[in-house]
Amino acid sequence: MQAHFLEKQAMRFSKYHGLGNDYLVMDEMGLMKSPERIRVICDRNFGIGSDGILFGPLPSESALTALRIFNPDGSEAEKSGNGIRIFCRHLWERGSVGGEPFLLETAGGIVRCRVRDPHHEIEVEMGTVSFWSDVIPVMGERREVLDEELDVDGESLKISAATIGNPHCVILRDEVDADLAKRLGPKIERHSLFPNRTNVQFLKVLDQSRIQIEIWERGAGYTLASGSSSSAAAAVARRLGLCGPDVQVQMPGGELKITIGEDFSIVLSGPVTKVGNGTIYDEIFQKT
Repeated sequence: MQAHFLEKQAMRFSKYHGLGNDYLVMDEMGLMKSPERIRVICDRNFGIGSDGILFGPLPSESALTALRIFNPDGSEAEKSGNGIRIFCRHLWERGSVGGEPFLLETAGGIVRCRVRDPHHEIEVEMGTVSFWSDVIPVMGERREVLDEELDVDGESLKISAATIGNPHCVILRDEVDADLAKRLGPKIERHSLFPNRTNVQFLKVLDQSRIQIEIWERGAGYTLASGSSSSAAAAVARRLGLCGPDVQVQMPGGELKITIGEDFSIVLSGPVTKVGNGTIYDEIFQKT
């Protein structure tokens, strides 16, 4: 009787990470009834712990399946490069896809995906980057937001902004580290210049084919890796003439490969690791 009681108030999940950027994949809303519950599930002390939740597969009229992406603060994200690659690996694990290309629908647009090697190379055509302020969005007159000055707590920063279905602010620096991202990231994320908040990347160009970034992710905070952040930072570096079309992006969690088309379309590829499967019980939501 007790086991049956627990089973009725439980939800299964699978956990994966892309270079240390970890997500839980769930195929039913179940216990995820509110942003507060999502926050508890993602909490690394009181829940399972993750950088977000991937909810799917879901019905789609335009793609093989649709996907919803939730940040650990309970908000919903338009797109996530690592999240999409993780979900591709999950679909492969389920037997839903093989090595053939397929379409996946996200709130930030439809992407073309391919599982070339489920452990080492999952490829996503992320879409086309735009630098236009009204598309990102960024406040002020319509313009390409490139190499502008932004004052944050009396410090003048050189910023560029971009979207690949979700907003990004890229800050070019001579040196980048985790402390910089943690100090300035939350202030830039919620700056009044960005009406929908923004993801933040601190960018160091190493040479024509390599860049290094530190990341403050909207709704998640400091993170070890990010596919959409890699895409945006590489596109900004390319648009400013600082790198070529093929870019290796170095992050604390590892490296991703970005290929930039002439129209600033982005192909992202990199590894995904499966952590395991488990069960979440409704007991974690009971206040003690």
